Amino acid sequence: MIDRMRDRAISIADLNGLRLWIESKPEVPNGDWYKDFGSFKICGHGSYPKTFLLRGQAAKGVSL
Repeated sequence: MIDRMRDRAISIADLNGLRLWIESKPEVPNGDWYKDFGSFKICGHGSYPKTFLLRGQAAKGVSL
């Protein structure tokens, strides 16, 4: 993750935002969803995260 952070310009603040969001045990829809953290997006389906996207890449599903 650290190498990807450097390669993809993912900020420490955004990674911390992801950590805090996960710790909050967020409610997510049953279908496709995504959460934008600024320098990256996490995308999932139901309760499972599926992929990370770079800033500017299009995500599908419900924005959280």
